[in-house]
Formats: sequence, structure tokens, C-alpha cells
Amino acid sequence: MKLSLAIVALALTVPTVAFAQDSTAVVSNGQYPNTFSSGSANVSPFTNKSKRFNDWAISFGAGVPLMQSSDLTSIKNGNGKNLFGYSAYVSIDKAITHAFGINLQYDRGETRQGWFNTKDSAPSDASATQHVGARTQYDAISLLGDINFSNLFRRVDNHSPYRWALHGYAGVGTIAYRAFQKDEKGQRLAAEIKPFQLGSMFAQAGAGVKFKVNRRIDIEGRLMYVMTGDDEFDGGGRKYDPINQREEQVSDNFFNATLGVSLKLGKHESHLMWHDPLQEIYYKLDVLANKNQDIEVCKKGDLDNDGVCDDWDRQLDTPAGARVDGAGVALDTDLDGVIDLYDKCVTVPGPVENQGCPTTAPTPIGPVTDSTRTLEGIEFDLNSDRILPSNTPILNNAVNYINSSSGSYTVVGATDTRASDAYNQKLSERRANNVKDYLIKNGVQSGKLNAVGRGEKDLKYPECNPATKCPEWKNRANRRVYFEAK
Repeated sequence: MKLSLAIVALALTVPTVAFAQDSTAVVSNGQYPNTFSSGSANVSPFTNKSKRFNDWAISFGAGVPLMQSSDLTSIKNGNGKNLFGYSAYVSIDKAITHAFGINLQYDRGETRQGWFNTKDSAPSDASATQHVGARTQYDAISLLGDINFSNLFRRVDNHSPYRWALHGYAGVGTIAYRAFQKDEKGQRLAAEIKPFQLGSMFAQAGAGVKFKVNRRIDIEGRLMYVMTGDDEFDGGGRKYDPINQREEQVSDNFFNATLGVSLKLGKHESHLMWHDPLQEIYYKLDVLANKNQDIEVCKKGDLDNDGVCDDWDRQLDTPAGARVDGAGVALDTDLDGVIDLYDKCVTVPGPVENQGCPTTAPTPIGPVTDSTRTLEGIEFDLNSDRILPSNTPILNNAVNYINSSSGSYTVVGATDTRASDAYNQKLSERRANNVKDYLIKNGVQSGKLNAVGRGEKDLKYPECNPATKCPEWKNRANRRVYFEAK
């Protein structure tokens, strides 16, 4: 791999340096926010001029590679002393969001592995004992994803300067290398791979810790693990050579520890990867806190004191105590022309002369039972005393019926036979009282009503007892409230 490849890659940044972004400017105009935006105050059309942060950088660094998983290693494990090579990298870094970026990186270096440094003399029995030395010169180009974990997981902040960040890297690329092996007979080329071939693909992943020196410069310590996918990278020779059969792995891998510098490009104050979204929230809160907004409501007052300002009140002379809708108009639930405040039969229409109640009604004959069509009973869900919406028409008819009669009535609550006698007794009382309260609330005089609970002692279908299994429709019919004329 030639160094000119890195120079060409660096040249790609030239037309993009001007497209950078700033962290504090607030953009607002007559067109934004709109229905297609997030509603934020910092919303503008997406153009190069509207970018608010620097998002490009050039990074370079140097370090030490150590063969770790191979037939010939750099780390001492019974095969001699530790051997240190050298490495260098340069990359073009593009931040996509405050927590994710993409880096195009060029690496060049040399690993050293085996029983001795190839610059030293080999033992006289190196080939016989396989105590050989090796070195590998490599060039690589890779595309790396960059995750800023510190920005990704930030949740709280104490307004302190944000100077440290943990990054994770992973990516793939192409690697070219020349591996040399040395024994007592001398040094020879053991393997060579050209770039951009199928066998030259490799992967690397790792992590780094960045420190923000200033708005232009970051320094970073990084540890990467490089997986070559090649059993000949370490200089052990061809696939079936004796040295390459010492270990079972088919990929010679190595660690690469580096120390580097990032130069952030652009004209703005902040780089996107160092942008703290919480700080932007603090800024917006400060702007709102310092902005004097005097909001005057009800400029014309509320003359009738109905809670609706005269600016939009459609009925300025609402009687005191009347309930009104959002436009300030007194409510007339049954639409009979008598507002609820004066209507004696709120849910049943009637003429004004009779205070909103009907003038005629059928006269009840004899006792009133569940089967009386004029004054029907209602049913309840299991273990519930809630009046179902489907039963309100029946109860509204009962309001009309009771108000038009001269007698009084007992509201009787009942249950099915499930649960204990004591529980069912209390449940039936709650059912009866709920119906009584509903009738009184809708216009029935409280003196006309009495509520009693009979629990499971008043079954519509007596054959439904704990010893027999009844169909559900019979159990539901037993869970009821009905009316008895006194």
C-alpha cells in the first residue's frame, strides 16, 4: 500500500471543510416552526448555511502493535522476549450526529513477533526448533463507525465543562502486507498480499478516550483489535508450513495501542461530537426566563361571572348559578327551552309553563315490577355497581315516570349467588343507592325514593343457587336494580 493513497483520501476533505455547524445560535423566522418541524425554537430550512456545528476533523497518531493471536506472537508466552513494532494512522472524520460519526482511516505499521527481533542474529538451531523471528509491514484502509458513548448516554449535567468522552470504533477495510521470517539461514519473504483483493479484507474494533484541549484540538488514547482473517500475516510461512500448524486459529490478530491528535475543521465555535443537548436546553430556559411576556386575558372582563370572558361570551347575561358551555351559554340538557338551572326535569323535555316537565304521563296501575314496561329495571356487570351507559335511557324514563306520579317508590338492589352473603348484601345496597342518587340528580324529589339492598335473597331466577350452574344470561338478570311502588 502506498502512502499516496492516504494523501488522496485527505484531499477529499478540501471541498467539505466549509460545510460546518455552531451550538448557540438560535434561528427563528416567520415560517418556522411549522407542522413539518419539531416545534423547536432552533428550526430552520436545512441548508449548508444553516448548519450550526463543525462536523469534520482530521486525526493522526502513532502507537505500538502487538501480535496476540497467531503462531508467532509479540507478547512473551514462553517463546522469548516481548517484541514491539510501530504503527501510525491518519483519518478523515465526519460527525453525522452528536453521538455517531464515520471515519475513513489509513494505517501503516510493522509488527514484530517470534523468538527474537529480526534485526538481531538468529540462533544456530532456529529452523530446527522453530524458534524463528518475524516481522510484518502492513498498509490498510478502513471505514470505521464512531459511537460517542458519553454523548449517547448523557442524562444529567451539573453545568461543568464537558471535556472527556468515551468513543467506540468498529469497521472493515482492505489490508496489504509483506511478512518476513528469519532463521540461521537469513531473512526471507514468507508471504505477501496486495491491496483490494478478496483475501485482503480485514476488520478492526476498539475504544478510545478523548480529551478536549480546546475548540480546535482533541487528544485521544485508543486501543484497537485488528482481525486480519489471514493465517500467514505473522510470517509463519505458507498454510501447511510447520510453524503455521502450531496453533489452530486461522486469523492472525493483533492489538494496536495508539496516542493521537484530532484537528477539528470549520468556522464555528463547537464541534458536533462535543455538543451537549442539555446545554442547549439550559440556554433556551435562560432565554425564556429573561424574556418579559405580559399576557393580558379578559380585557373586557366577565360581566355575568360565569367563568367565560366577555371577549368570547355569547350570552353576557347568564343567570347566577347556571352551568354554561365553553361559549358562555347556559346549559339546556333536554333542549326544551328551559335552562338546567330552572328545569325541574333536566333530562326530560317539557313546556316552560310546567318548569320543563311533561304535562301528561301514564298513571301507574298496581305494584311496579321488573317486567313493567313503563318503569323497567336495569342490570349490572359482575361484581360492579357502575350504571352502564346503555341503561341511562331506562333511568331517564323512570325520572319522567316518577315525577309524573303522586306515589313513592323503593329502589331495590339485588345480586346473583356468587360470593358470600355479606358481600352480596353490601353490593346490592351500593347498586340501589347509585340508582337512587342518579334519579335525584336528574330531577326526582328525594322524598319519593327509598333504597334497599336484598343481596342474593331476591333472585329473578331462584333456580340459580350455589349448588347449580346457571347460564350467564340468568346470572346477569339476577344482578339488577328494579322499582317497587309503595
